[in-house]
Amino acid sequence: MNVRRSAAVLAATAVIGAATPAVAASPSPTPSVAIPSGLYGSADPTYDGVWRQSLALLAQDTAGVKPAGKAVDWLTGQQCANGSFAAFRADPAKACDAKLMVDSNSTAAAVQALAALGGHEAAVDKAVGWLKSVQNADGGWGYAPGGASDTNSTSVVVGALAAAGAKPAEVVKGGRSPYDALVGLALPCAAGGAFAYQPDKQGKLSANADATAAGVLGALGKGLAAGAAKKADAAACADAGYPGSPQAAANGAAYLAKSVAKDGYLTSVLPGAENQPDYGNTADAVVALAAQGGAEQARKPLAWLQRNAAAWAKQSGPAAYAQLVFAAHATGTDPRAFGGTDLVAALNSTGPTPQQTGKATGGLQRDDSDEKDDTEDSDDGFGVWWTVGVFLVAGIGIGFLISGRRKRQQ
Repeated sequence: MNVRRSAAVLAATAVIGAATPAVAASPSPTPSVAIPSGLYGSADPTYDGVWRQSLALLAQDTAGVKPAGKAVDWLTGQQCANGSFAAFRADPAKACDAKLMVDSNSTAAAVQALAALGGHEAAVDKAVGWLKSVQNADGGWGYAPGGASDTNSTSVVVGALAAAGAKPAEVVKGGRSPYDALVGLALPCAAGGAFAYQPDKQGKLSANADATAAGVLGALGKGLAAGAAKKADAAACADAGYPGSPQAAANGAAYLAKSVAKDGYLTSVLPGAENQPDYGNTADAVVALAAQGGAEQARKPLAWLQRNAAAWAKQSGPAAYAQLVFAAHATGTDPRAFGGTDLVAALNSTGPTPQQTGKATGGLQRDDSDEKDDTEDSDDGFGVWWTVGVFLVAGIGIGFLISGRRKRQQ
């Protein structure tokens, strides 16, 4: 998914009232901390170290690559004793304390990566236990413990629960599941059928493409590396009463399909800037469209990414390459020949040399859980601009970095 899950994004969100998609900017040339040898990417990891590492390892596994041992060790070494993860711990030998801001997004992303790699059951179980302990009464999660539930955080946690073998529909708080939280953040078809990030101060929901791409996967009970649905059906929005989780996913996919129909990409808007392509959110939309309705539904945005995303990924770093690997996987596209770019080799080059670099399975990748998934049991790399948002928030008196989103990547 995209960099919406950083503390920086959440800080900016606290100011503007909704998660505004960002565009990738050049990584900082002077990181404020030393870059650990096991970490992927050369940009400052303060706000996205665990996130980008988790995406990199999950993408490598998806492409048939066995990651370097020290890369995996770095990720597991970031875990706190209570099972949670922060965005980055410069000194993992120092015990986590109350001053450390742990978060649901870093924790859930780490769970998805470690569960996929296998052999880390204890770490995964502790992390899932922590996630369950901070579930909100509406069934969802916010970025930070106790924060209001948002679509992006709830969705990445749903993916973590599914990856760990839990049934999200059965993870309840006050009788409400994550799917209930996601449905509550879905707009009716008259408003486009999208997901909102969070309600605004007046309780109003506003369509958000970034949140919608995440919400489709969450409502389907799927994670970041979802495969294509078996049934190739174009999504259609329907308000059959208040939509259940599967219909909310279809509605969200219909919104995304309409959004990319003209140009093949989603757009982002920064204050004072013109609309411009949002590469990361477009990659997320490809995964969501394929997971909901089959790879064919994502062909146009996929083709646009193949033509245009290489420079963005090179500039943005490992999490961006990972997002494109996920888009390739969801559509059965070879990530080693993605518009002329070997995404796997490019990702591998940003960090420790993998142990093995086997070939990914060819042909269309499909998710065998689509015939029966957990939703049937219920009625969802950071860029400089986000970092600027953090300091903007600090400058106007917001003394915390909570609120998610996904994310331009370092």
